[in-house]
Amino acid sequence: MPASRAKIMLIALVMLVASVLCALPAGAHGYIVRAIPADRSRLERPPTRLQYWFSEDLEPRFSEIKLRDRAGKIIASGGVDQRNQALLALRVPPGLGDGAYVVELRPAFASDGHVIAESRVFFVGESADDVTGVTSEALAIPLEALWRALLNLANFLLFGASLLYTSTLLPAWGRPGSAGVQLPGRVMRRLRNCLAMALALALLANMIALLQQSMAFFNTDATQVIAQNLWQITLIGSRFGDIWTLRLVLLIFCAALLFAAEVFRALMPQLAEGIWRGLPWLGALFIGLTALSSHAAGSTLLPWLALAVDWLHALTVAFWLGGALSLTLVLPVALAPYSEAERQAARRAVMLRFSRIMLPLACLVILSGLYTALNFIGGAAELDTSYGRSLGIKLLLALPVFMLGGWQHIALRPRLAERFSGVYAKLPLLKRASAVIDRRALRLEALFMLAALLAAAWLSATPVPEPSLPPSDVETPQATVKIGDLTVTAAVIPGGPGVNTYDTLVKRDDALVEDLQVFAQLVNAERGIRSPWLSTEEVAAGLYVGAGDEIDRAGQWQLLIDLVDAQGGMRRAAFVWEISQEAAVQQLRPPQAIHLLALFAIAAALALWLYPAARRRIATLKLGWPSLLIAATAIAVSLVIMAAGANMIADQQRRYALRLNPPPGIVNSVLPDAASLRRGEALYRQHCGAWAESADFPSLRRRLDTAGDEFVYEALAAGWRGLAACGAGLGLEARWDMVNYLRTHEERD
Repeated sequence: MPASRAKIMLIALVMLVASVLCALPAGAHGYIVRAIPADRSRLERPPTRLQYWFSEDLEPRFSEIKLRDRAGKIIASGGVDQRNQALLALRVPPGLGDGAYVVELRPAFASDGHVIAESRVFFVGESADDVTGVTSEALAIPLEALWRALLNLANFLLFGASLLYTSTLLPAWGRPGSAGVQLPGRVMRRLRNCLAMALALALLANMIALLQQSMAFFNTDATQVIAQNLWQITLIGSRFGDIWTLRLVLLIFCAALLFAAEVFRALMPQLAEGIWRGLPWLGALFIGLTALSSHAAGSTLLPWLALAVDWLHALTVAFWLGGALSLTLVLPVALAPYSEAERQAARRAVMLRFSRIMLPLACLVILSGLYTALNFIGGAAELDTSYGRSLGIKLLLALPVFMLGGWQHIALRPRLAERFSGVYAKLPLLKRASAVIDRRALRLEALFMLAALLAAAWLSATPVPEPSLPPSDVETPQATVKIGDLTVTAAVIPGGPGVNTYDTLVKRDDALVEDLQVFAQLVNAERGIRSPWLSTEEVAAGLYVGAGDEIDRAGQWQLLIDLVDAQGGMRRAAFVWEISQEAAVQQLRPPQAIHLLALFAIAAALALWLYPAARRRIATLKLGWPSLLIAATAIAVSLVIMAAGANMIADQQRRYALRLNPPPGIVNSVLPDAASLRRGEALYRQHCGAWAESADFPSLRRRLDTAGDEFVYEALAAGWRGLAACGAGLGLEARWDMVNYLRTHEERD
């Protein structure tokens, strides 16, 4: 028993560590974090671009955005932005008239392959109440639920049957002193058939998954997917295809191992036994690959820990369900040659061992399931959703499983069963029911678990409720500057790292200024970071709005606003912001007391389960105080070395990042506002006027989009190609003024 328990725990712990190390950043059913224009917004004039920022990356090949007029005619189409895979963007053709317009969004999320369809509305001119958008339906796709159920059943049967062999059947029925698999041939054949059935189910589930995912990506039916070989594009052009291919390769490898174990069973029995003992690891890996595309991977609450707990939950359920199904199939064949008394003794030996293992596992199933549910259910609002109702059905179907498991645990222990004998005597109906359940409890338990498995698959295919994240209470950065007769007010909303909206309000003598082209650029001078120029939209008279994720960390950032009038004249407004990390759009929730309590309970259950085996192992070592002191010292030194190694790796990564994007040797200390541009233009014309006539000046202008201020400074000081050095004798600030002016020659979208 201790060895079996330790082995199960070792598999679980290794898989949990692997989940933290190998998990991809993901999100189950992302959501819009920023939209330009906002839903049902009324614009004074038509926009030139539509932008919708999502909380996670999208599949570029399978995500699209369309603009339709009120009659449903498609005006323009777009897709995922090349520079940011979380952005759906569309260029609006010129000449868009007044009226209502519908934006159709069809994002395909890279994390789990789910595709949602929804629409937003905006108005140019007057708004209309009879035109509305359609939100995405938070409903499961039946075909997806089917393949997820088949895949989970296959994974659970593979893991449960193979681990049942090593943890239960061998200790209970094994032949001491015999080589190889140590079980009767009829038992091994039935177990082998269970694993073969699991592999066949996994293959079928993967085929259905590829078909359903292709249907979702291309918004078509199965006939077209097969006839046009659209499934091939899904395989080579999506993250789903990458994970699907890895699953299939592992499936083939597992089938080859099972075949080798059968071929070499008589010739090399120890090799065959080694393969059988290694199959649970592959089963755990299959379960882990499924967890990578689960809701837990997109949890807004400690996502890596949520994924690890979900994996632990799946592993414990897999052993319970897979083991119960395998026992249901194996017991009739295994016990057939024996007398009734021998059957009872053999069955009891197996069921007692299985029951001892499952008692603590049942606690882990409950605790890990509770924590996983708390990741997405925070209150009554989340319960009153498709996801909440599906979760309730799953819990109702799981309740009989625990009741039947408890019944068997009591029935296998005479002392516990005697306590209930008086109740049976008083209630004859309950006594007859107990006799039926005693004979068929394992089958009933397996049937209810299969029903719960179907409910869990439906739950996995149901979108989770959009998380209720705490709003930021940090004040939005906002400032106003005067440029001649113009008053420019700018705001960065919400003013933290991540996606922000850049609002610019332009007035002249309290009158709103329209018909301007307004461009925005974000600059972090200390790091030499400079974003491309962003074209904003005039969403109302005098109000120009843009959005982007250029601010990638807290600190001091400059916002440069260029105002271009109809005659081509340009004016510059410059702002300096202190960006706060607390103002970022929250995509992760802090854990509450109930989450910490659930995690503590899971850790305590794991510790209590492992403690007896660990205590026996330690007792056999006969450790004294000197040994314990040496062991504690070795552990402490090991932890210090590991921490030092982690710091060393992190330091090497920082150095590598700095080599790729080194900070400037000299930092531009002059804010490129209107005054700096005026000074710089005068100095440039006085000292570098000959540059404009040089054939190399256009090449320099093209370099400005990607070059840092340090490069431009060196070009002025030392020359560049055929451009001679200019401005000898000028001070540092004067040279930076010239650099700021030269940057006005950058190209804008």
